[in-house]
Amino acid sequence: MPTPGLPNLSHALHPLDAVPGGPGWNLDELEGLLPREARRTEASVLVGLVPRDAGVQVLFTRRTEALRHHAGQVSFPGGRIEADDAGPLAAALREADEEIGLLPSQVEPLGWLDPLATITGYRVLPAVAWIEPGFVPRPDPGEVAEVFEVPLAHLLAPDSLVRVDILFAGRVRHVLEVRAREGDAPSRRIWGVTASILSNLRDKLEGMQ
Repeated sequence: MPTPGLPNLSHALHPLDAVPGGPGWNLDELEGLLPREARRTEASVLVGLVPRDAGVQVLFTRRTEALRHHAGQVSFPGGRIEADDAGPLAAALREADEEIGLLPSQVEPLGWLDPLATITGYRVLPAVAWIEPGFVPRPDPGEVAEVFEVPLAHLLAPDSLVRVDILFAGRVRHVLEVRAREGDAPSRRIWGVTASILSNLRDKLEGMQ
């Protein structure tokens, strides 16, 4: 699903058949906030790119307030890798189907971004993929409050990512946040893990230039 104006994205990513290892490129941000011997739960997410006439869009979900982790936050479809999943890609595709009704036949996987760690004890593998533009979301109301798209051009703009301070466990943490566009709903705030994944994608694409 080649798209004019974008490089061959697969060249910027880890190959699908070479799942990247390592505990997470962002561990320095979590120094002192996680137990040293903490066992991280393996998870994967789908960074979905949708080719539109107006430009490539990135697909996001907003989680319901009832979820245990990251309730109400903007995220990518995905979740824990289960024992019966064939691997992290299969897990991301399964979760995307369960959460928003995205079928594997509507996805063209391209490759992997770098793994990252979360403050909630997960090691997340983000898979980048093209999504069929005719896909119509069917969100699971128990998990997903909303499905929406944001232009990739906005997310990759030089000034799109800023560092903000939050108070966590009695200390200040520096986390990434995407600058909101005019008219964006406050509930669509993109920050934390999701913004870090976008930062990693931007770094990969800049490395091709």
